[in-house]
Amino acid sequence: MSDCTCTNDTTETGFDGASLGEILADYAGQPGSLIPVLQAVQHEIGHLPASALEAIAGALRLPLADVFGVATFYAQFHLEPRGSHIVQICHGTACHVKGATEVTDAFVSELGVEIGQTADDLSVTVESVSCVGCCGLAPVALIDDEAHGSLDAKTARRLAKSLLRKAAK
Repeated sequence: MSDCTCTNDTTETGFDGASLGEILADYAGQPGSLIPVLQAVQHEIGHLPASALEAIAGALRLPLADVFGVATFYAQFHLEPRGSHIVQICHGTACHVKGATEVTDAFVSELGVEIGQTADDLSVTVESVSCVGCCGLAPVALIDDEAHGSLDAKTARRLAKSLLRKAAK
């Protein structure tokens, strides 16, 4: 068992200390368990709040700076809540040349969410990414990990409206 002294306070995150204790117990005594623990906690609550990072550091007997450093180094980890739907707009070279800026403007305008931000109701997060590996389909956006290629502003607006309807359900 871990030395986690978490409480069952869910005010900040909706995540209780008992769940964190269970995750930490699964990895107790395993060297190199920081990344799997961070992944498990993020999978459980969708992001890594400061309180969880502090508890993880204590339980794994690691400096908080090390835990924070790993959580901020890897793009897979998020310190803030993300939307239930994720829109990632590619801004790699091929997508940029073929109109990613116009596609981005259409998504941002229609969704009402700026790049790098999440809607207040946590329905949608909009992100700019460097490359999604679909250069032949440029410009491309991933919506909930589904690729949509050969986009233009009109199609981006249509996709955004569809996503808003889906999020409202």
